[in-house]
Amino acid sequence: MRRTYPPGPKVNFLLAVISQLASRWLPFDPLEFNLTLARDFGDVAYYQIGPLRVYQLNHPDLARQILVEQPEKFHKPRLIKNAFRPFAGNGLLTSDGALWKQQRKLIQPAFHQRHLSTYADVMIAHTQRMVDGWRDGEVREISSEMTKLTLGIVVKSLFGADVSRQADEVGTLMAAVLDAANQRLNSVVRVPDWVPTARNLREWRAVRKLDVILDEMIRARRQSSDADSGDLLSALLTAVDADDGTRMTDRQLRDEMMTLFMAGHETTAMALVWTWYLLARHREVAARLAGELQQALRGRAPTLADLPRLPYTEMVVREAMRLYPPAPGFTREPIEDVTIGGYEVPKGSLVTVITWALHRDPRFFPDPERFDPERFGPGWEERVPRFAYLPFGGGPRVCIGNGFAMMEARLIVAAVAQRYRLQLESDQEVVPIQLVTVRPKDGIRMRIRGPDAGSSDVFQTTWRGADRERSGSNRESM
Repeated sequence: MRRTYPPGPKVNFLLAVISQLASRWLPFDPLEFNLTLARDFGDVAYYQIGPLRVYQLNHPDLARQILVEQPEKFHKPRLIKNAFRPFAGNGLLTSDGALWKQQRKLIQPAFHQRHLSTYADVMIAHTQRMVDGWRDGEVREISSEMTKLTLGIVVKSLFGADVSRQADEVGTLMAAVLDAANQRLNSVVRVPDWVPTARNLREWRAVRKLDVILDEMIRARRQSSDADSGDLLSALLTAVDADDGTRMTDRQLRDEMMTLFMAGHETTAMALVWTWYLLARHREVAARLAGELQQALRGRAPTLADLPRLPYTEMVVREAMRLYPPAPGFTREPIEDVTIGGYEVPKGSLVTVITWALHRDPRFFPDPERFDPERFGPGWEERVPRFAYLPFGGGPRVCIGNGFAMMEARLIVAAVAQRYRLQLESDQEVVPIQLVTVRPKDGIRMRIRGPDAGSSDVFQTTWRGADRERSGSNRESM
């Protein structure tokens, strides 16, 4: 019996290979490609590149099926594992089955609510240190600023260490491994890891240096008299499986640290970068945010206890992550034939949910290109279908650090926005690109201004990408 496939584009394998080889001159934009698929082909779109069969799911009910209703029928695909294993090993990001369940159980206590107040203190202290070094009128590249900030926070909070002096180097190292992983994810024909290409050489050197940094953290903690400092590394070193007494091996410890090292700062940094970008483009939102902060904080630094009194701050962060989800999608591989949306999906296919596209579906987010924090006002969880908004994924494999990340983003936005406004510098092109996370291609230059700076700033910033964040009188011709 002939299999019926969902509608989708015909992808010429030869042209796809040529495009990959000539990517310097003919760049492929996966964000635009997947958004077009969702808009043109309905709830299930299909395409094939050589032997690779891809089913893109564009409806929350279908996302629920693979995340919650039948998660046991899906694993992380080999494509993802092969992309990240050269540096992440068998951490939570790449493992499946019994190993994943055991590691998740050992790590989960470090993200318990009782630890959040300690982590919050670290987040606030690092943010205050950053803004204390800013000066009114100077220009900062905000991607670098947020990456250094969140890197310092995650390392101190989760590993009890301070890498402030190494922050620039570590940021460069992480960019190298993310670049290599992205190349593996989006390659039609994959160059083996052992081939000494320029990209592979950069990744090898970066992984070696990161391993040295992580090994030093582990060794210092093992030699410390304070065996349990309340951070993740302590939890991992002392964790014992209650069922069988298993402890984490040194290799597993390294893999989980590398995974959290990468995921624990990169995603939050990019969420913050796009939040500042959107606030700079929508001044009435920035003004309302500043008003809430002034009323709730009266000029003092925020604390964890203040977050319930900052609902609009949370709304701003959530809406920024709708338009610019740090992870633009997720992929699963069925380990047996399954039926999704009325179509038989064979074992070994790729099944993707593109949050970049799902968050822009007008069925669930009216006028979806508009930046509107009011979408996430009281009752939003009843208005928006459960699996239409997935900045942290969902189901058993929901991001283990989602509570940590949301707390961090809100505290940082509050601590910075009460002291400074960030203005976009003129004559720059802001291009969102998919590099594992959604990043601005060449960064974003922003001018630091005091909170009382005038609102009549004039700037000419070119935006290139899928959306045009419109908001009332702030519409701009690009």
